[in-house]
Amino acid sequence: MILTQEQQALLDGEKGETNAKVMKTLVMYGEAFSAERMVPITSEFGHSVISFGISVMDPVYDLYEQLLSEGAVSKQKFSADPRPLDKNVPSGFLKNVVFKIMYGAQDRIEKQLEEFGIMNDDAYTCACYLPEVGNVPGRGDILSWAESSAVVYANSVLGARCNRNSGIIELMGSIAGFVPEFGFLTDDGRKADWIVEVRTSKLPEAQVFGSAVGMKVLEEVPYIRGLDKWLGTELNESVCAYLKDFGAATASNGSVGLYHVENLTPEAVDYGEDLIRENAGIYVIDDAELERIKNSYPVIWKNPEAKPKLCFVGCPHLTLQQLIDWTLRVEEGLKTSGSRRVKVPTVFTTAPAVIKEFNKSEYAPRLEETGVVLSYICPLMYMNNPLCKKMPVITSSNKLRTYTSARFNTDAEILEIITKGAI
Repeated sequence: MILTQEQQALLDGEKGETNAKVMKTLVMYGEAFSAERMVPITSEFGHSVISFGISVMDPVYDLYEQLLSEGAVSKQKFSADPRPLDKNVPSGFLKNVVFKIMYGAQDRIEKQLEEFGIMNDDAYTCACYLPEVGNVPGRGDILSWAESSAVVYANSVLGARCNRNSGIIELMGSIAGFVPEFGFLTDDGRKADWIVEVRTSKLPEAQVFGSAVGMKVLEEVPYIRGLDKWLGTELNESVCAYLKDFGAATASNGSVGLYHVENLTPEAVDYGEDLIRENAGIYVIDDAELERIKNSYPVIWKNPEAKPKLCFVGCPHLTLQQLIDWTLRVEEGLKTSGSRRVKVPTVFTTAPAVIKEFNKSEYAPRLEETGVVLSYICPLMYMNNPLCKKMPVITSSNKLRTYTSARFNTDAEILEIITKGAI
């Protein structure tokens, strides 16, 4: 790898042994992917995927202590993934005990993140690119991120450039101020390997559509045709929310880090079919294919017919408008069913900064009246323990379904279940 004078000096130990090890790690990472050089990170803020103090990760926190003690800190302020704990989320005594043991290092990691330079106490969210949070990269910005749903959104919807890094690599990139240039940081790496033809009779469910694309193309780049028929050609708030959920499903059900939507996403608008590689594969998405994909999801509850004990909506975190829309839907669903409060304990999750904005609106007390709990936690971290694995939990998130024992239902099905108690 060809290094600049500044980079070589860092590798040679000009700023100490720890910074030299950081640089060496990044060089080795780049060489593994045949990167020829390092490029500067240009985004204003970074992001940390590691935000949970779970004891099995003590070696990571020990490494953080070493970095901090020797002044190897991030050159950027940054946001971080959601916290794993919220006393307002239904859990019960036994689960509370388990959570306190599991996440016994939570205070330690949050103190470390504060010392590394987290933006503020509200910057804990997987959807750091929401305007209320304030970590919105510009087009062409070079990032050092790892959170898969944030990486795919930044690459695809914002036109920034970021590889799917690991949690440690993303921090080391922010410390050094450089990342190896390969993959999505190059023009060639951003070209599409697949053409996805959308031939559905209505706008496809974002989570199921994303799941289908992710499982088909895996880590490659899809170019999507026909979606603009349903979404239009403007990246407005509702379209971005749809693409957020679609992208998270592609990233978790496959390993997609970038997609292009014809006539809609920035690079597709500018370059069109020039983004498509020769001999790209073709994948047709129609109603039957979406139904096949949805029906393929396993239900791994001990009793598949059990009544749900908990429902999570918001993985990745909901936008402000999605929160308002869900409030209106739940109100209408309860009115239709003749009920005052939801029939299944339900948690809507979003960024702390979004909660603050939502609480200023007329919708906050209305949502509270329905019995829905509003929280800032990561549903995945809540579910990631033996007790919750045994619970019949439902979700409209394909990411949460993939990583936990939660059962997937579409938004419409979730609404029916939580307002009417119907399975």
